[in-house]
Amino acid sequence: MPPPAPVNGLAIAALVLGLLCFLPGVGLLLGVLALVQIRRKGERGTGMAVAGIVLSTIGALLLALAFATGGARDAWDGVRDAANGAGGTFSVTEGECFDSPSGSLEGYAYDVDIVPCDGAHDAEVFADFTMPDGAFPGDDAVTDAADDECYTLLEAYAMDAWALPADVDVYYFTPTRQSWRYGDREVTCMFGNVDPEGSLTGSLRQDGTTLDEDQLAFLEADAILNDAFDTMPDTEYVEDDLTGHREWASQVVRALERQTSALRAHDWEPAVEQEVTDYADALDRAREEWEAASGARDADDFTAHWDKAHRLTDGPKAVTAREALGLATEAPVYEDEDTGAGGGEDGPDAQV
Repeated sequence: MPPPAPVNGLAIAALVLGLLCFLPGVGLLLGVLALVQIRRKGERGTGMAVAGIVLSTIGALLLALAFATGGARDAWDGVRDAANGAGGTFSVTEGECFDSPSGSLEGYAYDVDIVPCDGAHDAEVFADFTMPDGAFPGDDAVTDAADDECYTLLEAYAMDAWALPADVDVYYFTPTRQSWRYGDREVTCMFGNVDPEGSLTGSLRQDGTTLDEDQLAFLEADAILNDAFDTMPDTEYVEDDLTGHREWASQVVRALERQTSALRAHDWEPAVEQEVTDYADALDRAREEWEAASGARDADDFTAHWDKAHRLTDGPKAVTAREALGLATEAPVYEDEDTGAGGGEDGPDAQV
């Protein structure tokens, strides 16, 4: 009895590729070639070759459908991003606190550990924003955008500047050139300790979710004056731009008018009403000093009125009102505060 005809090797390969849905075009080609060889050589495997052709055809149709609907691109992007460690491997949101596995908020970060804000932690997220689409603007431009926007967004989350510890500053996660290519545009703003070995304890959040009505009204009124202070001329000394400082003093006068109007319009609890009223009276006297500064004859005259106004704005009446309201009572100290010299607000920043 003659031995049975051998099974065609191409038929076996076509069936395997068809079953695995791997390289359907190759599986389809091998199945066709197998049928030709089987017919010419009298080999076995026709059923395998046909099955390989059918399965590879189905696989090719499914692959084409995936490309048409974007599924294949999404799958590939996921593999590519995971391989490159880019494009949103983790996400932290406003109000969350976390520890960095490296213990540092500088350099590159691929993951963080979310922890309760009540205990010690490396950072607290206070905001995020999305940069506009387009070509990667460069590391410096991304850092500048993060610096400007994060410091602006800070005021809505931590409304009381007096309550921010001196050892806390703003840090941020930013897109890299590599992650930008994969669609990463998100900047995450966070508080961190300026000491690399230090940490934070407790939440720094002070907004409508954590404050009572009187505290919120007081800080909203204070924000009017703070916004005016932010427009201070960007010069090292008053004499470098006396005209600009006089115009700025006029803006502060108008801000103080709005601030005192807001304070007097609010319906305060009896336990704090007198203290807030006394503070508003002190602000009236501060406004008179700023009015005098707006017409100052020289830099020394301007600085003298500025100093008097400052002692009224952040003086004993402010502390007494804050204490009655349950707010922080220690005023922040800025580098240029003692000299009365104009200058930009150049706090340290860091990029992650």
